[in-house]
Amino acid sequence: MSVVVGYIPSPAGKAALDRAILEAKRSGSTLVVVNSSKGDTPIDDRLIDARQFNELEARLSHEGIDFWIERLSQGRDAAAEVLRVAEARKAELIVIGLRKRSAMGKFLMGSTAQRILLQATCPVLSLKAPDDWS
Repeated sequence: MSVVVGYIPSPAGKAALDRAILEAKRSGSTLVVVNSSKGDTPIDDRLIDARQFNELEARLSHEGIDFWIERLSQGRDAAAEVLRVAEARKAELIVIGLRKRSAMGKFLMGSTAQRILLQATCPVLSLKAPDDWS
């Protein structure tokens, strides 16, 4: 069994990763980190680069948990990839971070989080970065 976390290098992504580590430790599960993006911008800061990958790998090793990092190439739908990995890894939990978006922003761009929440076959834990709690 595994805990799957949808991760991008942002405050919401960090909050999701922190909680996913805690949940994986609690359950003794493998943590699977999914980093994916459509790549729909010229400079895509949602995909981790080699330095960020190495830092993430070092952190997870230091945490003393079993883990796997899936860094998926651009052009893939993030929600579909998180759901695919969760299904393949028989996830017991998916952890995602949320960010504030206007109603128009959700309408125009869709909602990755909403798709994961509605289509997942296992429980989904969604949380905001501490900055968004106010």
